[in-house]
Amino acid sequence: MSLIRQLKARAANGKPVRVGVIGAGKFGSMYLSQAPRTPGIHLVAVADLSPQRARASLARVGWEEPRYQARSLQEAVRSGGTFITDDADAMIASDAVDIVIDATGSPAAGIHHALLCCEHKKHIIMVNVEADVLAGPYLARRAEEAGIIYSMASGDQPALIAELVDWARTIGMEVICAGKGTKYLPIYHQSTPDTVWGHYGFSEEQVAGGDFNAQMFNSFLDGTKSALEMAAVSNGCELVPPTDGLMFPACGVDDMPTLLRAKADGGILQQRGTVEVLSSLERDGRPVFRDLRWGVYAVFEAPSDYVKDCFAQYGLKTDASGRFAATYKPYHLIGLELGISVASIAVRNEATGATTNWSGDVAATAKRALKAGEKLDGEGGFTVYGKLMPAADSLRVGALPIGLAHNMVLKNDIPAGQAVRWSDVDFDASKEAVRVRREMEALFARELGIVTEHKKAA
Repeated sequence: MSLIRQLKARAANGKPVRVGVIGAGKFGSMYLSQAPRTPGIHLVAVADLSPQRARASLARVGWEEPRYQARSLQEAVRSGGTFITDDADAMIASDAVDIVIDATGSPAAGIHHALLCCEHKKHIIMVNVEADVLAGPYLARRAEEAGIIYSMASGDQPALIAELVDWARTIGMEVICAGKGTKYLPIYHQSTPDTVWGHYGFSEEQVAGGDFNAQMFNSFLDGTKSALEMAAVSNGCELVPPTDGLMFPACGVDDMPTLLRAKADGGILQQRGTVEVLSSLERDGRPVFRDLRWGVYAVFEAPSDYVKDCFAQYGLKTDASGRFAATYKPYHLIGLELGISVASIAVRNEATGATTNWSGDVAATAKRALKAGEKLDGEGGFTVYGKLMPAADSLRVGALPIGLAHNMVLKNDIPAGQAVRWSDVDFDASKEAVRVRREMEALFARELGIVTEHKKAA
């Protein structure tokens, strides 16, 4: 039975799925705009550090004010309305909520909320890719032990890529490469919040007249978001990351089957079964023909001559050999698609993409030569960007994850382009996010038989 029919059945039986959202920013607001239009869904609560901001978001997306005036979770359940709160912990602990959506964007907050969901047996949809890459493999294990679902967020590119990969493998194809598109030039790795608008082509008047967060926009431009999303895909789809970071090849959709093959097969990839991000710009700044800037893709290989002939008979765009083909979605609708994850968990008991192992990590990497005594300013800032690397390599060198590279003071000079290590910074080991990350590193180092820099120093 389709998702919508099962949701309608829940609505008819008076048993809607009760959802709590944490974070009323852009992604959360996009979901809020659609939730009232979906039968069988009751958005019981919205938690945000600023309740007034949450109310403003609901008004902006078209909610009528009486709908979100419930004075408690219990009143929201009785009335069918929505409770606005700044206490996400209490919302998670309440029996009024079945599924929690973390759309905070804060790695520390995401880890905290996921652990609470494990404690209180609430399924969690992790919109927060920063938290998922920082500690997702650990959190996924905790969720499995707790008997809850820990899911990627449909509409976000990692979940959509996971869907394509699952489709290809389920019909018997070997996935050669999977990923997404973006706007990229090598100089963007050095972009800062002061230079970001020029790269996007926004005027000062446009920026002044809109709700623009320079550091957030810069995290997309400087390669950090791409690295985070590909680490999530690597960890959720049993695909390996490149050993020296993403290449961001300039590539349109027609060229994917030719370019995105292993070098042994005539392509540019180090190996089969990897992730990569495609640039919508040639290196000289010209637009790529039929680019995939907003979309996702998977390249796969025909397992036999018969299947290769089928590719030709049904018009698939392939490489010259006819063996390699690609499928793609040209767009993604972000939070507007999040209801698929809610419905999948509620009526099928299935995640829409989920972390299964620790294959990829994202290291904080110096944008310029950094000096001892400087304070790191995190994702999208002036000091570091995130670079994708194999998790095993990250463990060996003791790389500092980009998700924690905020408000830490350097003890050593760091050359431009070099990963920052744990030993290069002062950090508070008592903080929950730091503790969880270090526990995860120790756990996987033991399992992989890796001696970390931390252990060597000890």
